[in-house]
Amino acid sequence: MADWLDEIKWTDDGLVPAIAQEEGSNKVLMMAWMNREALALTAESGHAVYWSRSRGRLWHKGEESGHQQVIKDIRLDCDNDVILLVVEQKGGIACHTGRHNCFYQKFKDNQWVSVDPVLKDPDEIYK
Repeated sequence: MADWLDEIKWTDDGLVPAIAQEEGSNKVLMMAWMNREALALTAESGHAVYWSRSRGRLWHKGEESGHQQVIKDIRLDCDNDVILLVVEQKGGIACHTGRHNCFYQKFKDNQWVSVDPVLKDPDEIYK
């Protein structure tokens, strides 16, 4: 049987987009990138691990903030090029801005407006 990771259509730089969706509410929390190692570690550990393009390294979600994502389900879309992680979001904060999710900006009147509150000051989260 072929390696399950070989069935994924990785980008030219070896990445696949991964969407984190909250179990229960089905709210989209965030989108990040995964490489083969990140996805394998996620499946093995039961906690979300991403590839940080800005840091150039693996990023264990919550490694600094404590806001880990516990994996409840891993799915692959019909084109085999997007991963969906159904997660339990620890601490209720997925975004580095201190919000519940990363999609807090709404397009309204030809501008982006912040519509979701900051739950915790990022300076308190990242010391």
